[in-house]
Amino acid sequence: MLIAIFVIIAIAIIIVLIIAGIYNGLVGARNQVKNAWAQIDVQLKRRHDLIPNLTETVKGYMQHERGTLEAVTNARNMAIKAVDSGVAAQAKAEGELSQALGRLFAVAESYPDLKASQNFLALQEELTSTENKISFARQFYNDSVMQYNNKIQMFPSNIIASMSNFKESESFEVTATAEREAPKVSFS
Repeated sequence: MLIAIFVIIAIAIIIVLIIAGIYNGLVGARNQVKNAWAQIDVQLKRRHDLIPNLTETVKGYMQHERGTLEAVTNARNMAIKAVDSGVAAQAKAEGELSQALGRLFAVAESYPDLKASQNFLALQEELTSTENKISFARQFYNDSVMQYNNKIQMFPSNIIASMSNFKESESFEVTATAEREAPKVSFS
């Protein structure tokens, strides 16, 4: 009789430890998603901070390309406003900013003095580096979201997740068709 009580207590302790482990795993995965999003946010902030310097450098060379500069500035402002609007809205705004920057660099190709400017070259390199970092941060975020969502959906953690009100996270996806297409390169 005493052994049966110890076995029941041991089984109860094991069950509690398993539930605690699953719950802690879900919390850890959710926190990893939040951290991954914070890493994207850091790189996006860096890009947003570089853009005014870039546009100021370019303004002196491209007086009649005002529309392109305004499009970059407007896209940057929209991206900053989208920060608290959720993953999908921010992804859309950042995609539009990337397109505007692409158009700016394409137009800059027509200005040899601008292309030779050390400020422009340094800013262009910084933005390129930042774009790469954003790309890696998005990949890490999406991987973290996948792992977290898998934990929420797979048995037995899905039971704990539903009881503890864990919600699926949204991936950072490219929504702009132009961003999905390969860039067109022309040497003519």
